[in-house]
Parts: sequence; structure tokens; C-alpha cells
Amino acid sequence: MNKKLEATARLLEVMDTLREQCPWDREQTFESLRKNTIEETFELTDAITDGDMEGIKEELGDVLLHVVFYSKMADEQGAFDYADVCNALCDKLIYRHPHVYGDVLADSSDEVKQNWEALKLRKKARKSGILGGVPRSLPAMVKAFRVSEKAASAGFDWEKAEDVWAKVKEEVAEVEAEMAASDKERMEGEIGDLFFALINACRLYGIDPENALERTNKKFIRRFNHVEFRVAEQGKMVSDTPLEELESYWQEAKSNA
Repeated sequence: MNKKLEATARLLEVMDTLREQCPWDREQTFESLRKNTIEETFELTDAITDGDMEGIKEELGDVLLHVVFYSKMADEQGAFDYADVCNALCDKLIYRHPHVYGDVLADSSDEVKQNWEALKLRKKARKSGILGGVPRSLPAMVKAFRVSEKAASAGFDWEKAEDVWAKVKEEVAEVEAEMAASDKERMEGEIGDLFFALINACRLYGIDPENALERTNKKFIRRFNHVEFRVAEQGKMVSDTPLEELESYWQEAKSNA
């Protein structure tokens, strides 16, 4: 048995033992683990964003634990087991890679992606519609990206990437109109439309909106920390410092990075 198979067998054996002998592990259900699974996924995302390879290894282990845990509970119910999960995944991967396992040609990653989405649509659209495969509990920004991506794969898209900017400008004007009218509910709706248009722009220009926004978050935090540090040097608090002085420290931070 090779190293990878030995490690997998060991993990499954540990899971069996924990499920039998640990009170906490015995009590868990699909529902009780759900929120932990979401948390572990975001912790993995943080490690990837930070480029922390040791952290990525650890968080992948935590995510894998959940895969094994759910499989074990399903096995106890006679629904499926870990082998079924692995085999179903292999079947799916082979089906969706006809350029590797079949006679379909795909010379670029874009062509691979188009084939992947087309095969998913062929299998799922009859049951749940083109957008039915997008998980309901995805964060709104990720969901918007996937929804627009799936719609585009079915041909519902702008002819040229630059055409999206007319829609963005239209949504900005509608937001301004609702702000002038002070209608909060309609304002919220129009801001949502503006976000959606911008996310479409990201998709069309090959930008991940989540990564783009997180990059800005980090930049803002770094610059604000500088402002806070400079204010503290003067023995003051940010809330007690004139805006003009705060702006001067902000400009310092911008020039430093």
C-alpha cells in the first residue's frame, strides 16, 4: 500500500474510533456540523489568501475531516460511504473531462471551462433550470458571480466586454435618483443592481470580485492602522482628531504603499 492509501486508511480508522468512543463525535449530526463546515471553508480561504502553505495544509485537513465525518454518518444510516463519495466524484470528473477521457478537443482552459459548464447544464438544467445548481447559501457576491457566469454560459451575456459599462452607468444613475428621493427600500434594490452590474464587469474582464474587494479591504486596514498609529503618537484618539489631520496621515499611508 502506498503512502497516500495508508494515510487515507488511517484517517478512516481514526474516524471510526472517534465515532464509537468520543461523546462529542458520537453526538454530531449533519445539521450540527454544517456551521462548522462553513467556518472551516472560510479558514481555508484565509490561509490561501495569506499564501500560508502550512496553514493551507492544516485547513485542508480540517475540511477533509468533515468529508470523512459526513460519509461516516451516512454509512451508519445506510445511505452511502466514503468509497461511494470518491467513486461518484471520479465518475463526475471523467464525465466532465471528455477532452482527457474522450474524443472532445479542448486546447485552452477557456474551452475546458465551456465544455464543463455545457455538460453540467445538459445534466442539471432539465431538473432545476440553468441557475438551479447555484447553492442558495453562498455568500451574495460569490452567488452573483456564479449566477451571471451560468447565465453567460447559456448565451445570456453582453456581446463585448466593454458593453457592460453602459449598464454600470445606468445603475449608478438609478442609485443617485433613489438617494435623492430618500426611498430606502428602492435605494437598497438599486444598489444591489449596481453591485450585480459591477460583478458582471469583473467576470467579463477576468477579475475575481471577492479577491478584488479583499485586496481593497487589506489596503484600507493597512492605511487606517497607519492613521491610528500617527494619531496615537500625538497622544490623541482618532475620534478626537480633526478630519484634515486624519486626511494628512491617510495621504502619508498612501505614499508609503
